[in-house]
Amino acid sequence: MSEAVTIKGIREGLLVTLTEAGPWTAVLAELEQRLTTNPAFFKGGRVILEVGDRPLDEAAIRQVRDLLVRHDVLLLALHGRDEGTVTASRALGLAQEISSASSGSRFPPSPEEAVQETGLVIQRTLRSGQRIEYPGHIIILGDVNPGAEIVAGGHVIVWGRLQGTVHAGAGGNERAVVCALDLAPTQLRIGSYITRSPEERRREPQPEMAMVQDGQIVATPWAHHEFSKAAR
Repeated sequence: MSEAVTIKGIREGLLVTLTEAGPWTAVLAELEQRLTTNPAFFKGGRVILEVGDRPLDEAAIRQVRDLLVRHDVLLLALHGRDEGTVTASRALGLAQEISSASSGSRFPPSPEEAVQETGLVIQRTLRSGQRIEYPGHIIILGDVNPGAEIVAGGHVIVWGRLQGTVHAGAGGNERAVVCALDLAPTQLRIGSYITRSPEERRREPQPEMAMVQDGQIVATPWAHHEFSKAAR
């Protein structure tokens, strides 16, 4: 069964895509369930809503706007292709224009463009079942627990323990790096390369940086000057 609601992180906040098919009440119910399941993730967030060809009048848009407000989330913009939806959203003062990163392009088209100056900073621990996806760099100020997932077009930096699944350079950038104070991911990918952490781990964790060298992913001690050199 396909999901009626998909969510991913973008520079402007969160891109929430709602299915174009099915009853509107069912879509709202699934959205509310997602908001209720992870309230800390959404609280204080800004949402760009993508509804495709689904026709929405002002009453329907107010429903989703008020639902988000109840969970302390701001509806920043609504993007749809139906003329009536566009007219209704404008009447309610919602923005129409969103960046290319928000309108369906998951990652930049080339490795050179994947390494951007833009970055997403997450100031919390990612728990099992949570996923963060962003076309630029991702910085996590906290741990990444087993079962959590990070997908970045650029570098990934974790100021904590990385135990989940991570994919850096997801647009094909094999120069991307993954840094963590304790690098112990379930699965690590950089560009098209993939590896897993060995079952036997050292007793004392230390900051490490993973990168692609000679056709494989290697981990080395993480120092600021080494990161700067690798990132160029």
